[in-house]
Amino acid sequence: MEPGATAVYDVLIVGAGLSGIGMACQLATHHPDLRVAIIERRAAMGGTWDLFRYPGVRSDSDMFTFGYGFRPWHAFEVMADGASIRRYVMETASEYGVDRHIQYGLKVVSSTWSGVARQWTVQTLEEATGAIRTFGCRFLVVSTGYYNYDRGYLPAFPQAARFRGLCVHPQQWPEGLDYHGKRVLIIGSGATAVTLVPAMADGAAHVTMLQRSPSYFLSLPSFDKISAVLEHVLPKSLVFRLARRRNIFLTRLIYKAARRWPDKVRALLQAGVRRQLGPDADMRHFTPDYAPWDQRLCVVPDGDLFNAIKSGKASVVTDGIAEFTERGVRLESGDELEADIIVTATGLEMQTLGGMALEVDGQPRVMGELVTYKGVLLQDTPNFACIFGYTNAPWTLKADLAASYVCRLLAMMRKRHIEVVTPRAPANERQQESIMASLTSGYVQRGAPSLPRQGRMPPWRVLNNYERDCDLLLRQPVEDAALECVDEAPAGEGASPDLVTR
Repeated sequence: MEPGATAVYDVLIVGAGLSGIGMACQLATHHPDLRVAIIERRAAMGGTWDLFRYPGVRSDSDMFTFGYGFRPWHAFEVMADGASIRRYVMETASEYGVDRHIQYGLKVVSSTWSGVARQWTVQTLEEATGAIRTFGCRFLVVSTGYYNYDRGYLPAFPQAARFRGLCVHPQQWPEGLDYHGKRVLIIGSGATAVTLVPAMADGAAHVTMLQRSPSYFLSLPSFDKISAVLEHVLPKSLVFRLARRRNIFLTRLIYKAARRWPDKVRALLQAGVRRQLGPDADMRHFTPDYAPWDQRLCVVPDGDLFNAIKSGKASVVTDGIAEFTERGVRLESGDELEADIIVTATGLEMQTLGGMALEVDGQPRVMGELVTYKGVLLQDTPNFACIFGYTNAPWTLKADLAASYVCRLLAMMRKRHIEVVTPRAPANERQQESIMASLTSGYVQRGAPSLPRQGRMPPWRVLNNYERDCDLLLRQPVEDAALECVDEAPAGEGASPDLVTR
């Protein structure tokens, strides 16, 4: 296709990460005759798992639930590393034949809906050349996640420029960074910091995790011994299906218990830390001032973080940062932590829609001013879906459900000869809280204005409940009075043609 030319598709997917590939695979299964394309800004598929390359990068959910429901994870490693997840995504894309529909190196700048043409016009920037490329589509699906790929969140640390060593953010990890024999200071206490500490401890002189406030930790085995035993007596495909069902149940059970009996779950989690570190453990570093699952739990496979601490190769400090110094960081307590390398594992910078501008007939659509329909479609936005996963469970569980719902919606549209579907929310449906308001994590609070709002009641309220979402998205009728439907226009009246087929 020549630069500047417009290619028109039935469905255009933005993002070739875990969610985008999953959406494309389900379309290939349920709607193989539709013309589908995937736009990816990076030079390779994988999304998060192609971007993050810091030591030890891994999933923070078990892979039986983090993997696709339509192509289960087939390995006994519970917490997979980034390279394995990236390979899993690529193999899935290849198996379903969607890898050939990906166009790389294209940043989506804007997407504009025309009610006259009844289609989206998506303008992209080919970053390698600066050329503008334009795509048209009947239905637009955005699968770009919820954070900024260009940069992570970095607080304005006082006197940060004074530090004479190397300061890196995990999202921009330098290739070939040599930290062997160096003193490493990791600022943060979330999943990234908890992963980095044991990964770097063996090679570094010492690793210190500096946290402003503690997190909750859950130690899990990294190898599924139960499934490994069952493989000897059951078909392998059944073993992994059973493992997925079991882990979905356990994941949901832990979350429900944490919300219903927070004090009991807090005691159990802290007892687990004491078992790992021994009776003399300083529990000040492992006692958060919030309830379990107000923020995501940090999973520690095989207790690797605790093993690093017990070995003396790593330590945890809980304090605030007063300022950076030439040799490290001065704490609010007055102590100084010296370091050769400082890793600012300070979190994500949230961003929706990959930063693109969204318009409907010249009117902007701002995510932070709208509610979602069933957590998938966007209020007053025609033929548009945004694949957004769970924050209180493995991301892919919800992404799978959302993709299945989009396929059901497209099937209904074809059956009833509907060309445009637009969710219309009742007056005063929108609430002030965002769809991630149940979490108190810093990145959620900072990014709340850019997130869609919650509605009062379903289908406008995001439930973050797997069981109820299965009913809402997979079993309830697609046809709904809340969906404004426009039939296909007769030929010759200027409307776009029926679904394009290969």
